[in-house]
Amino acid sequence: MKKFLVAAVVSATMIGSASAADIGARPYKAPPPYAPVYNWTGFYIFGGGGGGLWSADTNIQDTATGIPLSVNQRQGGTGWFGTVGAGYDWQFNTSWVAGIFGDGQFGSIRGTIQDPSFGTSISGTLKMQDAWAVGGRLGYLVAPNVLSYVNAGYTGSHWSGTDMFDTFSGLPVGVHTDSFNRNGWFVGGGVENSLNFFGISSPGWFMKTEYRAAWYQRKDISELDALNTLVGNDIRFKPVVQTISTSLVYRFNWGGPPVPNY
Repeated sequence: MKKFLVAAVVSATMIGSASAADIGARPYKAPPPYAPVYNWTGFYIFGGGGGGLWSADTNIQDTATGIPLSVNQRQGGTGWFGTVGAGYDWQFNTSWVAGIFGDGQFGSIRGTIQDPSFGTSISGTLKMQDAWAVGGRLGYLVAPNVLSYVNAGYTGSHWSGTDMFDTFSGLPVGVHTDSFNRNGWFVGGGVENSLNFFGISSPGWFMKTEYRAAWYQRKDISELDALNTLVGNDIRFKPVVQTISTSLVYRFNWGGPPVPNY
């Protein structure tokens, strides 16, 4: 009986081994690739251009007494500008980026200023010729290579002087204003995303589109004659400037090691 049981066990073992040998090895299947995670920390430079407008509540006052000579009126204008700048970003987890930056704008955003109290109405063309800004931004990565952000900071601007003309005849009246500078603050926001040229990956190259609104200090613009003598009136001028720009960005560190999520 014992011999029979031993024979049966040996036979079953041999059959099981033969069946296992007949079954081929399971094919290896690689795990799906992980989505790329990039490091936004580092320096960048940019340059581009756009359009803008300024608007200002103005009124006329007597230079000596400050007595208003006209009611408030809204004046303004539009134009274009170019921009260049640089900055530095820190990615402090896989979703958030903070940074500092500075930039300059140059161009011509022009509009009309007017004095309806000067015996006859006179007017001139005032231009914001250049501006600068320094500030910070905070952004959220809606994709590994797409940043949506807001920004804010301090800004300065330079405005041209203008010759004044009779509003109705267009003839010069011998009055002008001097150029001046104004400082203020700004807020804005935009989107920055990576670029591909002709379907070929271009590491480090990005494009950003940004809206910005800047509020500048009031300026009492004096009306002067040919000898730079005060004629008697000031134009009170407090501008708000809004711009939209698109810039090409180069990030020096693009493709660095991923940032841990903590």
